[in-house]
Amino acid sequence: MKKLILILLVIMLLTACGQDKENTQEVVYVNITAQEAKKIMDTEQNYIILDTRTQAEYDEKHIPGAIVISHEEIKEKAESVLPDKDQLILVYCRSGRRSKLAAEDLVELGYTNIKEFGGIIDWPYETE
Repeated sequence: MKKLILILLVIMLLTACGQDKENTQEVVYVNITAQEAKKIMDTEQNYIILDTRTQAEYDEKHIPGAIVISHEEIKEKAESVLPDKDQLILVYCRSGRRSKLAAEDLVELGYTNIKEFGGIIDWPYETE
């Protein structure tokens, strides 16, 4: 009888843990193309364009309206510069490597609406 109760308790615990995992959705960032990012910029409102290169790279050339936080500073500066963790943030860098790292860091910090679109080297649209 004790073995049966023990077995039932173990089954209940395993089942409960499994249900919790199934109902938990992991937040991740989404990769999009430069064309998809441009369409969002042309049709949406209340988004941020985040350049994750260095200030010097940003000063040379950047997408109009972008703000800069280098990927090395994301964890330290994001929450003060980007207070709304549910706001749409479009992330880019030079080639796509740093923007992916920054997007991962933002998700880790609790941001829920991150779209990473690669590098400015593949951006066929206006820059300043």
